[in-house]
Amino acid sequence: MNKDLKTIFGTQHGLDDKTVKFLTNALEKSNLPGFDYLEFKQALSALAKMDMDEPTAFKSAFAAAATMGLTKEKLIKTANHYKTVLNKENQQFDVALANQTKTRVNGKLQEVEHLKAQIVKHQEKIAQLEGQIQKFQATIDNADNDVQEAKARIEGTKENFLMTFQSIMNEIDKDIENINLFL
Repeated sequence: MNKDLKTIFGTQHGLDDKTVKFLTNALEKSNLPGFDYLEFKQALSALAKMDMDEPTAFKSAFAAAATMGLTKEKLIKTANHYKTVLNKENQQFDVALANQTKTRVNGKLQEVEHLKAQIVKHQEKIAQLEGQIQKFQATIDNADNDVQEAKARIEGTKENFLMTFQSIMNEIDKDIENINLFL
């Protein structure tokens, strides 16, 4: 084809250049032999640059194309052929888009759900550990009281022992003294 289809179809403002290039390449690959809709569209583009009004441009391009055997029926038939080519590209795009959505979006959503579940598990574990920490802290806090009570009991036992010991020792000493004194 002697003219870039991108300049024929991609002249509207705001069209994505990458998409225009992709779709016009598909049209070029499926270009039918002979003078058909694409060549007619090129002729229209050339006439539009001459500031010709649209009805006159269509009639002039068709008159020139008719000399090469183009009929209105063939023009419409080949235009529909290119629409079919574009529709196939659209279907393939939809499949690719669905795959990208599945991979990039759904995969990310699954990852997020997995991470949320992990967070819940970790929070449960943290709560369990905090419970153990509180239990251990209560044991530590009570340990001071327990230690003081144990010390007091030991001290009381010691005092009782020493007092009893001393009393018995005193009694034996008194008995020895009485033995020496009375015997």
